[in-house]
Amino acid sequence: MAIANRTETIAPSKENAGSKIARHATILSGQLQQLRTRMYPPKSEKMLRQFLTNEVSKLTSIPDSTLKLMSSEGRGPAPSRLENNHRVYTLAQINELRELFAKQKPAEALRFLPRRRPGEHLQVLAVANFKGGSAKTTSCVHLAHYLALHGYRVLALDLDPQASLSAMFGAQPEIDVGANETIYAALRYEEAERRPIRDIIRKTYFDGIDLIPGNLEVMEYEHETPRVLAQKSASGAIFFERLKLVLAEIEADYDVVILDTPPSLGFLTLSAIYAATSMIITVHPAMLDVASMSQFLLMMGDLISVLNESGAQLDQDFIRYLVTRHDPNDAPQSQVVALLRHLFGSDVLLPTAIESTAVEAAGLAKRSIYELEMGQIGRDTHKRARESVDAVNEAIVQLINASWGRG
Repeated sequence: MAIANRTETIAPSKENAGSKIARHATILSGQLQQLRTRMYPPKSEKMLRQFLTNEVSKLTSIPDSTLKLMSSEGRGPAPSRLENNHRVYTLAQINELRELFAKQKPAEALRFLPRRRPGEHLQVLAVANFKGGSAKTTSCVHLAHYLALHGYRVLALDLDPQASLSAMFGAQPEIDVGANETIYAALRYEEAERRPIRDIIRKTYFDGIDLIPGNLEVMEYEHETPRVLAQKSASGAIFFERLKLVLAEIEADYDVVILDTPPSLGFLTLSAIYAATSMIITVHPAMLDVASMSQFLLMMGDLISVLNESGAQLDQDFIRYLVTRHDPNDAPQSQVVALLRHLFGSDVLLPTAIESTAVEAAGLAKRSIYELEMGQIGRDTHKRARESVDAVNEAIVQLINASWGRG
């Protein structure tokens, strides 16, 4: 009897798989919320660091000496002072400086404030691949931050139900994003419940970047679209046009829209491809990943053919492959990169996103490399990672500027 009682005490109660998964989800969500509260006190919100004058000078091309003189004379935004008396600016103040110098020197306005000009179309850039681990979201975040740091107006749109992009901007999907607050709200077929896209856009802590967050709700579009197609009762636009049409409503507000697509070729990804004016396909240089990308391209080609048969024309400014998580000292990876360049030539971006402990460390804290301050990680490690990410993003910006007809 004693043995039986002991067995009853230590044996776990029977729990079905659904209950266990739901319980684990609740536990993990609560833990993530606690971590966020510790990382971003006092309001549990992310905040962007401030920038030293030498950083501001590099970002704006305004000489360091000019910034110091303006500060001494009380002209322009007033920087704060660190304990060591060094001047620091917020990104909002940096953008004030850009606008000030663009007005003072209209002939050089683009150098200070590179926003779209009349006649230049909204650049909608989709970052895609249905293979996990290709650094798709990391690439989106770093590009969005780079663009904003250089004065562009950016909308980051999370189409992925896993919502990693939203989390990187400080929005925990299951807590901070409620019903009808994702892109699904603007795409849904029930007209009475549909919301204007402006109603679901959020300001972020990163000046110059707005966000449309994601969560599991965006999957509703994948479920609803086949039902509507079967009933042949779609209200308004054909399903793959809906995203393009809602983005047209906010065209004047942004220079670049970045679409973080789901890791699948469903209706949302198809909508993103149709809405996009350009595309970046991320690929990790390993044969399994390249084989997966091959299947992705074959299926995407078939789907685009279906779109063409429906009368839709895809006329994108550029499509490029971005090699991510690249270790230049790894011989098998070097062979894969060489193969991609041999097959696709200049369609493979020349800079690659190197694998770096700096990027990984930043990611663990839900930050980009641009949010880390010197001293938070080894100087050389930070420098190599920053140079790699900068080179990738600068190459993409050059393609964007070329699409606008800029030299």
